[in-house]
Parts: sequence; C-alpha cells; structure tokens
Amino acid sequence: MIRAVDIKKSFDDVEVLKGISTVFEKGKTNLIIGRSGAGKTVFLKLLVSLMSPTDGDIWYDDVNITTLNKRELIDLRKDIGMLFQGSALFDSMTVEENIRFPLDMFTKKTKKEKQDRVDEMIEVVNLEGSNNKYPGEISGGMQKRVGIARSIVLNPKYLFCDEPNSGLDPKTSLVIDELIQKITRENKITTIINTHDMNSVMEIGEKINLLHQGRLAWVGNKDEVLESDNELLQNFIFASPFLQRLRKRAMNNK
Repeated sequence: MIRAVDIKKSFDDVEVLKGISTVFEKGKTNLIIGRSGAGKTVFLKLLVSLMSPTDGDIWYDDVNITTLNKRELIDLRKDIGMLFQGSALFDSMTVEENIRFPLDMFTKKTKKEKQDRVDEMIEVVNLEGSNNKYPGEISGGMQKRVGIARSIVLNPKYLFCDEPNSGLDPKTSLVIDELIQKITRENKITTIINTHDMNSVMEIGEKINLLHQGRLAWVGNKDEVLESDNELLQNFIFASPFLQRLRKRAMNNK
C-alpha cells in the first residue's frame, strides 16, 4: 500500500499540486487520470521518489519515504518496478538481456539463477521463443511485454506504469492491461498506472484517482464511473460521443 498525505509541489512560485491525499491499494490496479496539465506526471514522479514534495508525506506501507536519505532511497528502489511510456529498452540488448539487466545490476545471483528467472519472466509475459531477438525485431506490444517482464523480474512490491498503452492499438492495449492486472493480483503488488486510455479506465480501473488543476477531484472504481454525477469526471470521461451514448443507455436501464 502507498499513501499520499496532503502532497504539495511547487516550482518557483507555481503550485502544481495543491494538497493531494489518497491511498493506492495493494493487489489492485490503481489509476491516475486527468487532462494534460492536471499534475499527473509530477504526482507520479513524487510517488516513485524521483522528486521530493514541497510539503506532505508519502508512505510505502509503514515507511515515510520523504524522510529517507539518498542511500535509503536507493535501497527502497530495489522494491520498485517501473514500466516506462516508451518501454525504454536497450536497443543493443536482446529480449533476454533486457530482462536480465536488473538482476545483473542489483543481485548476486549465479548465472543459472538469473537465467532461470529470465526464462520464468518470458513465460509469464508470453514471449517464448523471443529470447534472442532485439527490440527492433519485435512489435510495440511485444516491447511492452518485455518492459513488464523487466519491471517485475526483481519481485517488486510496488509497480509504476506510465502510459503503458501509449502507441498501441486497442486489441494490444487490452492484452497489456489484462497482463498488468493479472500480475498485480497474483503477486499482490501495489500497482499505480498513469493513463489517458479510457479503455483501461473501464476495464481495469479498480481504484481511479482523477486529478484536476493539481487537486484530487474524484475517487472511485470503474463500476462507479457511469453513474457518477461528478461534473469534472463526466467532462473528462465522456468527451467521446460513444461513451456519452453508453452512459445514457446505462442510466436509462437503471
């Protein structure tokens, strides 16, 4: 579990985050949504300790990470997995080498132990037979799965995903969403996803945090989205005419 308590962040005289308090639950897919400029990216960077808040506290279970020194933060990051928007794979490394990279950097496992773990991860993300391929030789969806495998190879307690479906077609996006949710549930990870993808919101939004102008505007789950009377949520979620019709149909069937 991760808790944000009255988080504020300013750059010079501009206050970007204006006191956000929320809880990201263990074993669930926790989403952060909002329009461009709402503060999502800054909030995610604070949560993953890439920045420090101007005020407020961030708790990883019973540890207040805002009080940790540099060495303690480095130790903490061994428990964090990060799936980047562009996958951020090393072009000169094979699929297998990309996944093994965190094991080489942060563990003293034997060569066989590393290989066994890599093979396990490749099976988890359904990439059997792709071990020796390079990122340029596989599709965008496969690259995302390599990124997921690399992000969980160290058995993290916390997983952060920044726009995991960026650049993917709807069918592949659904596969990635289902994979992230499956891994989250089976390993009881605290997963936080920063996304613009409304399909993700409606499919795997077990806890949704809507940011608006640096504040927390709404919290709920995918089942509550269609029935919410929060105007900011409606304006964001139902910008699409299709979703407007879907919501109207749902309300008429009540």
